[in-house]
Amino acid sequence: MKLEIHEVQDKEVWESFLQSQAPGALFQSWLWGDVQKKMGIPVWRYGVYEGGRLIGIAQIIKVSAKRGWFLHVRHGPIIATQNNAVWRFAIQWLKAFAQQERCWFVRINPLIADSIEHRALMVLLGLKSAAIHAMDGEYCWVLDLDRSLDELLAGMRKTTRYEIRKSEKLLVEVSRSNDPKGLRDFLSLYAKTFQRHEFVPHKGIGEEFEIFGKSGRAQLYLARHEGEILAGAIVLWYGNQAIYHHGASVSTRVPASYAIQWQAIIDAKKRGIKLYNFWGIAPDNKPNHPWRGITLFKKGFGGRIVEYIHTQDLPVSVWYPWSRAIEAVRRIRKGY
Repeated sequence: MKLEIHEVQDKEVWESFLQSQAPGALFQSWLWGDVQKKMGIPVWRYGVYEGGRLIGIAQIIKVSAKRGWFLHVRHGPIIATQNNAVWRFAIQWLKAFAQQERCWFVRINPLIADSIEHRALMVLLGLKSAAIHAMDGEYCWVLDLDRSLDELLAGMRKTTRYEIRKSEKLLVEVSRSNDPKGLRDFLSLYAKTFQRHEFVPHKGIGEEFEIFGKSGRAQLYLARHEGEILAGAIVLWYGNQAIYHHGASVSTRVPASYAIQWQAIIDAKKRGIKLYNFWGIAPDNKPNHPWRGITLFKKGFGGRIVEYIHTQDLPVSVWYPWSRAIEAVRRIRKGY
């Protein structure tokens, strides 16, 4: 049948398809698109149709950066079947759209397995493995929540279990809120964190928390000891996952961050959520990776690795190599 692409304007249609095909694709969610719009970023939502039936979606944002302009389909496109013809049709349409928007390239990172077959498909479509490091949770650590709390504790690293018990003995208090007014304390802590660890802070945390919080899909955690805020985290509830999306802390021997993660895991189980997603971690073959410390922390709670295919680029302009070179240099300098 004939393939067509049309704009999708119905939130329920979009979310129904997304949840049926890739429920963990946070950045393809309607809410995430609303976050981008609130930040002033151009957003388009398109669907691939076959005989009037929706078989694929792509939420597209336009990135205007110093290294170049590109269209980004984060966690997508989402195609109902890994049909080469459908993929080719979608990619060619994205290429034409990028040319229309005067972009240098199209960037995608669909949540499909990093397999020989999928890598071959990307090559067939004319895509190149991006020069950036693994991001957007493409290499992440997850914990299955289909066990009792005692079983989850037993599956943790011994030191992690000790730190959780220690936080209880020290009477670390973990508060929970989805009120945007309470975000000020977290952002203050977050500023200290990225200054201490010298990483580029995420933009739009306030907009993200406000929009997801209104839908009951965001939770702010703050850990206090003797009245002082020592750690914070923002957890998103989406697609039957609890996603540990942002974290912040001060340098302290009080295991406040452990207390937060344990409380978030407990809350996720109470909500009937099946998976706790600790988000990105460092690959095992890169001992000097900047995420090595946080990776050890996350793995201590038990769980398993989930790996998706690396981000892919479709060159559109002769300027693409310039952008690729900049990203490669940045990745090497930062140790990714």
